[in-house]
Amino acid sequence: MTYLYYNRTATYNQKPSEETINQWKHLSEKKNWRITQLPNGFFQTECKYIDQDKWQDVTRRETIEGAEAAIDGSVEHFSKKVEASKGPKVVKTFK
Repeated sequence: MTYLYYNRTATYNQKPSEETINQWKHLSEKKNWRITQLPNGFFQTECKYIDQDKWQDVTRRETIEGAEAAIDGSVEHFSKKVEASKGPKVVKTFK
């Protein structure tokens, strides 16, 4: 029988860097996203990172509605990441 041993550092207690949190905040604003139409008729979602002057392609969708839904989902995703970076949220206390 073969056993596999490995050592791993738990990252769930590590807080993301301030640079990462700032990038998440930036990406959680819809104004930092756009939709472009490609020559093949598909729609491409793009975001602009803080430290870059160019747009980065993210996803491709068949419809503009699908592209906007993808952006809305990404904005929601990054908003949740920013909120989670603040640490655990107390939802109920007992006496």
